[in-house]
Amino acid sequence: MRVVKELIQEEIRVSIFSWNNKYIIKFELGPMEQTFKLSETDVLEEKELDVFLTGNFFRKSKGAF
Repeated sequence: MRVVKELIQEEIRVSIFSWNNKYIIKFELGPMEQTFKLSETDVLEEKELDVFLTGNFFRKSKGAF
């Protein structure tokens, strides 16, 4: 498993991993976590993963906590 990116945004720790031809996006807040899997073939460049760290996707993920 390779760590692509880690950061803390609005008190939520976000980690992006690359593993078995998938990107794993993990949101953690305290003892709770959410994990999303995305095929590497759906993403042309790793920079495109930043869209999951902002906007509507991030707000909805944050609201689930």
